[in-house]
Amino acid sequence: MVRTVPIADPGDLLARLPEPAPYAWIRHGEGMAAWGEAARAAVPPGADRFAWARDWLGHVLGEADIDDEVRTPGTGPVAFGSFTFDPDSPGSVLVVPKILFGRRGGRAWLTTIGDTSLDVVSPLRDPGTILYGDGGLTAPEWTHAVARAVERIRAGELEKVVLARDLEVFAEHPIDVRLLLTRLARRYPECYTFSCAGLVGATPELLVRHTGEAIESLVLAGTIARGASPADDTARGAALLASDKDRHEHACAVESVRDALAPLCKELTVPHRPELLVLPNVQHLASPVSGRLSEGASVLDVVAAMHPTAAVGGTPTATALTLIRELEGMDRAGYAGPVGWIDARGDGEWGIALRCGRVGGDRARLFAGAGIMADSVPSAELAEAQAKFRVMQYALEG
Repeated sequence: MVRTVPIADPGDLLARLPEPAPYAWIRHGEGMAAWGEAARAAVPPGADRFAWARDWLGHVLGEADIDDEVRTPGTGPVAFGSFTFDPDSPGSVLVVPKILFGRRGGRAWLTTIGDTSLDVVSPLRDPGTILYGDGGLTAPEWTHAVARAVERIRAGELEKVVLARDLEVFAEHPIDVRLLLTRLARRYPECYTFSCAGLVGATPELLVRHTGEAIESLVLAGTIARGASPADDTARGAALLASDKDRHEHACAVESVRDALAPLCKELTVPHRPELLVLPNVQHLASPVSGRLSEGASVLDVVAAMHPTAAVGGTPTATALTLIRELEGMDRAGYAGPVGWIDARGDGEWGIALRCGRVGGDRARLFAGAGIMADSVPSAELAEAQAKFRVMQYALEG
């Protein structure tokens, strides 16, 4: 039995979360915060995992007895999901939480499944001293991998590859995911702050928003760190817009999204030139894409068609993925994979899991990456990855 009722504005949604294993999807204070598990599925790895997930959701949500007094995207039963970057890697998961607070467009709601009571909210806990260690590759090893990728690109094997690296985190005390979410949502309100099955972050990249037939996507590729002063910041943004390397990288990403969406859409609008998306730590080239789905296409069909985009994989995709497996020295797990939510009507929002980490107990693993092109400079790509790590380092250290 699923019941959704309208409620008065609950204030900070994240402040409603009890400590254990929260689920969240927040942007500009709107979205959803949830906990508990009414249903959970470990999605089997493989090329058909999104179809398996769609069928599982259809079975579980289709059998629910739903009393929804609000009837807006995100009401009724909602499943949060995280899919691994590599289809052959285990770890993809879908969870239908038992209790959910939501707010959007001036409306707020509470969804409960079965006989449930609200848990006591304990104070946020600081993790204490934070220490970092190398992940799969040290910084010099990773810059060497970048140099090897540049050689392969210049040899004509591919146009672009995205290489990621990881950092290990050792905290003095167990890491409170709610504290990370609170810091991320306040510092990066333009991003989608998320939590799903231990994967926590604030991604600037919307893979797809699905409302009825309408879909939206935000393509990000091409990055520069923020400047030390307003004048430096403006100059850096202008340099990014004028950069042939970054414009070409962005064009590859836009083309991959266009090619993925066109067969699923009866209408598709793609901008001719990118705009700047300015975040507290970096600036991105950004292109908002919108369209209308053909009849019968679900949001998970869209996610399956789009992942991995050139923004997180490369061009051509198959060649880039082979090179990633060869050079990165790690399993990305959920990093750069789809993360988001879907309701029983098929509405939902899915982002690419960037600026994130996998958290458990007093340990965490952080991820960051950079798009490698023929004229990439390994030291500059390392600096870009380090700038992206700062998002989660801020969340951990405050």
